[in-house]
Amino acid sequence: MVEERTHKSLWTETTPARRYPAPQGDLEVDVVVIGGGIAGLTTAYLLKQEGKRVAVVEMHRLLTGQTGQTTAHLTELLDSPYYTLASDFGEKGACMAAESTRAAIEKIAGLVEQLRISCGFQRVPGYRYAETEREARDLEREANAARRAGLMCMLTNEVPLPYPVKLALRVEDQAQFHPREYLLALAEGIQGDGCYIFEETQMTELREGVPCRVHTPHGVITCRDVVEATTTPLNRVFLHTKLYPYRTYAVAGPLEGPLEAGLYYDSQDPYHYIRTQKVEGVDYVIVGGEDHKVGTEEDTERHYEALEAYTRRRFPVTRIDYRWSGQVIEPADGLAYIGRNSNSRHVWVATGFSGTGMTFGTLSGMILTDLILGRQNPYAALYDATRVKPRAGAKDFIQENAEVAFHFVADRLSKPEGHDLSEVPPGEGRILEVDGKKVAVFKEEGGAVHAVSPVCTHLGCHVHWNKAERSWDCPCHGARYSPTGEVLNGPAVKGLQSKKIR
Repeated sequence: MVEERTHKSLWTETTPARRYPAPQGDLEVDVVVIGGGIAGLTTAYLLKQEGKRVAVVEMHRLLTGQTGQTTAHLTELLDSPYYTLASDFGEKGACMAAESTRAAIEKIAGLVEQLRISCGFQRVPGYRYAETEREARDLEREANAARRAGLMCMLTNEVPLPYPVKLALRVEDQAQFHPREYLLALAEGIQGDGCYIFEETQMTELREGVPCRVHTPHGVITCRDVVEATTTPLNRVFLHTKLYPYRTYAVAGPLEGPLEAGLYYDSQDPYHYIRTQKVEGVDYVIVGGEDHKVGTEEDTERHYEALEAYTRRRFPVTRIDYRWSGQVIEPADGLAYIGRNSNSRHVWVATGFSGTGMTFGTLSGMILTDLILGRQNPYAALYDATRVKPRAGAKDFIQENAEVAFHFVADRLSKPEGHDLSEVPPGEGRILEVDGKKVAVFKEEGGAVHAVSPVCTHLGCHVHWNKAERSWDCPCHGARYSPTGEVLNGPAVKGLQSKKIR
């Protein structure tokens, strides 16, 4: 049983932030950055340092989206193995992937030192470990590929965990930090001198042209370039065929025994990721994992329960103080998409970060700043957002998009979960048939009922109820809505249509 049933992360609960206003009418800047996470804030900060007037537009509060739900590993160990990257992008591509993620970690380290940010930045080793013979053989293969790519790494049997492992790939000079403390300092450096941060301001329409126009409920922002740093780009249909949304879970509890600082990853599928962090004088262990496709499971509570059991079984922890979930966007070919959007001249995107959002988010700011300024960037070609690599990830591309097509049809044909409001438990949502039509119904604890259309406003798939997060989630491209239909996550920009029922 969790002692404090908060669904807010360790980061958001331990770092209060100042409020930023909404726009007060029309405005003109050089660049509008949509999204106030690590990719958006890093891009905006670096552009301001180059003399650009920038406006950051955040739909909710700053850093309460996916950046606030991270486990904040800063690592060169990517979700795609280096032997896969070498096969799909060539040995040079694998080397560039390693070099670019190293550059991102060093960029963070440099900004922490330059701005004197107190965020617990710490260089630590990373361990990807094996617990079975099969996992060990795969790890040996990865070690060879990682060395060729340029990582400082070695195979070892010595891993400072409180349980035995067969083998581990140890990578030197990785890092960890408190992401909100770091990024709130960057935000302070953005605001002012012709640059703006706007909170609780949703982009309702983007019109590309010369100039571009970003429409919000509070006014129109005119600019030369627009950066979409929104986890998934808003209503970019072609790019979404190469992006696959997953939910991932994390828990944190105070350590009651020693655990050496480091980044740890097991080799299970889906894998678990582990690290420590001292916050307000308390040493916490943070454990993440239990990933699954968005909108495909209603009983998401069981993923928290499994993660809590895993944490208590393996670490000196008896109490779980925080638990949270986030959205992970998997790219079709294993690397993030960073650069100019397809068929665009002035719209730039940053997405597909997998489980290494802090590293790729920072790298996005570095690449996009160079591209917007017309400078060469050594990594831009590797992460080109318009690339299509038929060999790389072809199986996943076919399977994932087949699932989208399946949900588009099957959810329309599926039977409703009931026909009567009495069948909806308090505090939960159900798809009911009312007057011959499907309706997504949420019942508050006090009995008040809210009804909305189950049709996702992105491309028309049907949403599913997420019990643990109390949200309506779309299994096709990852859009998420509040119980009453407001947008929580893109790519949708419009809420679910309200319905009147008797």
